[in-house]
Amino acid sequence: MQQAIAETADASSRTIGFIIWRTKEILADCESTAVELPSRATLYRLFDKLAAGTHATGSARTRRSINARPSGPFGEVPASAPGELMQIDSTPLDVLVRLDDGIAEKVELTAMVDIATRSITAAVLRPTTKAADASALLARSVTPEAMRPGWSEALRMSRSVLPHRRLLSIDERLEHVAARPVIVPETIVCDHGKVFVSHNFRASCRYLGINLQPAHKATPTDKGTIEKTLGSVATLFAQFVAGYTGSTTDRRGRRLEDGRLWSLPELQNLLDEWVIACWQTRPHDGLRDPEAPTRAFSPNEKYATLLESCGYIPAPLSGEDYVELLPERWQAINSYGIRIKRRTSDSPELTPLRRQHSGVAAKKGLREIHHDPYDISRIWVRDRRRNRWITVFWKHLHRVGVPFGELAWDRACEQVPSGTEEQIADAAAALLRRAHDGPAEQKDHPARPSRRDRRVAARTRATAADRPIPEPPAEPPHDDEADTDLAEVIPLGLFDPLANPWKRP
Repeated sequence: MQQAIAETADASSRTIGFIIWRTKEILADCESTAVELPSRATLYRLFDKLAAGTHATGSARTRRSINARPSGPFGEVPASAPGELMQIDSTPLDVLVRLDDGIAEKVELTAMVDIATRSITAAVLRPTTKAADASALLARSVTPEAMRPGWSEALRMSRSVLPHRRLLSIDERLEHVAARPVIVPETIVCDHGKVFVSHNFRASCRYLGINLQPAHKATPTDKGTIEKTLGSVATLFAQFVAGYTGSTTDRRGRRLEDGRLWSLPELQNLLDEWVIACWQTRPHDGLRDPEAPTRAFSPNEKYATLLESCGYIPAPLSGEDYVELLPERWQAINSYGIRIKRRTSDSPELTPLRRQHSGVAAKKGLREIHHDPYDISRIWVRDRRRNRWITVFWKHLHRVGVPFGELAWDRACEQVPSGTEEQIADAAAALLRRAHDGPAEQKDHPARPSRRDRRVAARTRATAADRPIPEPPAEPPHDDEADTDLAEVIPLGLFDPLANPWKRP
């Protein structure tokens, strides 16, 4: 029976009757002679003793969590300085958001917490977390949180327990910021999710001088602080937000999609405000001083205390640093430019680099290219001779008037599998236009956009870049048009068949 109970560790939950049946099967396979089993009531009493604390017939998630715990005593690695040890993780947020065109979907929350102060240094909401989002989380952790319109003046760093005047003399960026500590990570513990073990996230940590420490597989206890923090976000923040779905389906309400829901940017703004107003000022039970064990400190108070012994070193990021954190790929620069997923980007600055060896023998002479998965309007090519980045725009940028990412482009490629680059660009623009216009009357638009098209467009606009797309250079006029003087165009009036033709105007 112990063997039958152990087999349920990773299996689906079953009843006691199945465990007893499995026990009989194990006995039949192991014993050459028949074994006389006790009564059914005795087997049930035996199961109650052997299965105590295992959740063999209870929640499968609880059972897996119990089996993942170490068998002996365990603790956590201590951290005595801000940024010395941090943890990062991603989880679905139990809140529905209203994307464009009325699409209601869940979003994913990616957050990073400091072990020494329990501060949430950054939290990002995305429809689907990508490696670029994890890299952006690193940038937000070392960047001060600026005050936003509508926030209370009490959220300013100058009105908090943080030593604002002393920090301002070191870092000028802290003049008009909110009360959120700026922490530079030294070591980050993550799981084996494809976002955190990706080459882009590893390269971003390497560029910022951060040591990345993956946890053991299927061992959430290696990063228990971030696991508990994400659970606290659900209980302290998510359940108070309109559109809360609950952690499981049996806790979910009815017709949540028809209610009033926040958009993704609005929910992100609420989450950032909650982190500063509530989380950073809330006393944490894990922040106690040995000299005052009865008092629990808040993350901001603990940060101000540790700052006296650890100091503060600003780490400002420039525009080139943000480009460094984007996903990279290695390609050759041909005569027509650079082609990525049937998109061609070109610039006159690439002329000296066309069909030339980059000097990187490990990459077979290819060029290092960084791209933004949420904005395909441009890419960046590293020029190692001049130690700079070259911004290269998409050749058909003028065909689409709104920014969009690879999600909409891939959907357009599916709709036009054998089309040219111009046709795919037009299909992507039409996809965003149809989804933005919404459902129309049957006589005007008989073909209504599919739900997948509207979901792709809604996610695209939810993750669109905040910066405007620069206009591509205008094409020079042809010679025959430049030498011709255009006459004034006089429009004709509308013909009215019921009007009197002899009446003067």
